[in-house]
Amino acid sequence: MRIAVRHETRYVYTTPPKSLIQILRMTPRSHEGQHILSWRIDCDADCHLKKSEDPFGNITHTLTVNRPLETLTLTVEGDVETYDTAGVVRNSVERFDPLVFLRETPLSAPSPLIRELAAANERADTIDQMHQLMVAIRGRMTFDTSSTDVHTSAGEAWELGSGVCQDYAHIFIAAARCSDVPARFVSGHFFRSDGVVDQTAGHAWAEAYIDKLGWVGFDPANGVCLLENHIRIACGLDYLYAAPVRGARMAGSGESMSVNVSVGQTSMQMQT
Repeated sequence: MRIAVRHETRYVYTTPPKSLIQILRMTPRSHEGQHILSWRIDCDADCHLKKSEDPFGNITHTLTVNRPLETLTLTVEGDVETYDTAGVVRNSVERFDPLVFLRETPLSAPSPLIRELAAANERADTIDQMHQLMVAIRGRMTFDTSSTDVHTSAGEAWELGSGVCQDYAHIFIAAARCSDVPARFVSGHFFRSDGVVDQTAGHAWAEAYIDKLGWVGFDPANGVCLLENHIRIACGLDYLYAAPVRGARMAGSGESMSVNVSVGQTSMQMQT
C-alpha cells in the first residue's frame, strides 16, 4: 500500500518568545514493513534544523529559532510504501536489549487495577495473551479526546475507562510488563479503511517482544495487530520518548497549538 501523509502543527503566541528549541520525532525509518519513498520537514520561520538520532534509534531533528516570532508552522509530508508482515516488526533499528522495555515510567506504571487486568488475561502462550489483553482493553475503554491529556497515566486512564490511542497504548504496555513481557510505545500514522483522510492527530500503539518472533505491534485503539495501514515513526518507553514534538521556549506566553493531519492513499495507487 502507498500512503501519503501530511502533518501540520501550528503555534500561535500571544507574547512572542525570544527563542525556542524543539526536538522533532516526525521522520520514519525504512524496515521490512515500510519503505520511505519521500519525506521532508518544512518550517515557515528562519530556523536551524539539525538531523540526528536518539538513544532508541529514532530519527530526530533539533529545531532552533533565535529570534522573536508570533507564529510557527511545521509541515511534515511524504509518501511511504507499506507491507503486511502479520504484525511483526523486522529489521528495525534496535539499540537496546528487549529487557530494557520492562522498565516502568510514571506514565506506564501499573496501578492495582491494571495488575488485575494483566492477571485476568494470563495465557500460557504469550502471543495469545497479548491478543487477549488488546481485546480486553478495547472492550472496556471508550475513545474520548476530552477525558485525558498527555500527562494522564495508564492507571488513571484505565480507572476512567476512556481516553485516546496514547492511553490505550500505555495501558497495554503497563499490563504486558506486569507479566514480564517487554513492551514499548510507538508513535506514527494510521490509514483509515473507512476513507476518512483528515485527522486531528497522529496515532499511537504498542509493541510487545515475543520470543522467536521479535517485536510485534498491537493497536488496542483499533483492536488489530500492526497492519500495512500503519506507518511507524518512533518508539520509546512511553509517549514522552516518542512524542512528535517536545521543546522549550525562552520567555513569551499564551501559546496555543493546532494540529492537522491527513493520511490517504497516494494518487499513483488510486489510479491503478
